[in-house]
Amino acid sequence: MRDPRQTGYAPHRVEGITPVQRIEVAARAVPCDGETGVGGLGHPRVWLRITGREVTCPYCSITYVLQDGAGDDGHH
Repeated sequence: MRDPRQTGYAPHRVEGITPVQRIEVAARAVPCDGETGVGGLGHPRVWLRITGREVTCPYCSITYVLQDGAGDDGHH
């Protein structure tokens, strides 16, 4: 599902189509181009900033989750 706080638009989940993928990452800034999503449809590459525990891509709905003990990359 898209993050309505970022896009103002949150589509209804479509089983088998809307990605529910969660990827653990070690840095607070992560790139996303949608290629790792279900079906690998792709989208323009965007950089997402994790300010809390996770962030959801507004294009493909992949959620990036900060690993335990990670994120102290010197950039706040």
